[in-house]
Amino acid sequence: MGILSRFKDIMSANINALLDKAEDPEKMIDQCLRNLQSDLGKVKSETAAVMAEEARSKRALDECNEEIFNMQNYAVKAMQAGNEEDARKFLEKKATLTTKQQGLQEAYNMASTNAANMKAMHDKLVNDINQLESRKDMIKGKIAAAKTQERINNMTSSVNGANNSMAAFDRMEAKANAMLDKANAMSELNQNTGNEIADLTKKYGSSSVNVDAELEALKASLGQTAGTPSAE
Repeated sequence: MGILSRFKDIMSANINALLDKAEDPEKMIDQCLRNLQSDLGKVKSETAAVMAEEARSKRALDECNEEIFNMQNYAVKAMQAGNEEDARKFLEKKATLTTKQQGLQEAYNMASTNAANMKAMHDKLVNDINQLESRKDMIKGKIAAAKTQERINNMTSSVNGANNSMAAFDRMEAKANAMLDKANAMSELNQNTGNEIADLTKKYGSSSVNVDAELEALKASLGQTAGTPSAE
């Protein structure tokens, strides 16, 4: 049926369009429910129209069946009354109604099938909407949790970056300490070398005079012995 196909296409297009541009899942859920509610309104209207057509077809068929039954009864009564010509007319009318009945039966069968299909689609749509409504808060909760986790992941990346920076500073500090230690060691080596040369210079370049030796030499030149005062 054209109506059924049309509304199936409408609902399918709505869902597919939302999925194609689902940048914000939370907004998509709300928009999906709004679209389904709009579709439900259209389906309700069409379902009511199809069900009304089913009722009209059923009424027409019942009326035709009743007329056929009446024509048969009138034909029987006419024959009982001895009026064969009247009975023939009633039977001719019955034959015409019987032909009409076939068309009415087909129309009713189609209307009944359409009504059942529309009612089934209506009920499924109502059920889908109810399920989505009941799951909406759960889905939004998951989305909120996912966004929170994403923020935590971003913060973790920032912390890791800070840790990497700290590690780099530690390496720079260790390198600076190594440079300082090397410089101090070089300075100490330079100082030790200077002191050693100075000591050697004092050892071999000293010009100090031995006073006692010179005093003894002076006494000997004067003919004095140690402890003897010189004559005046």
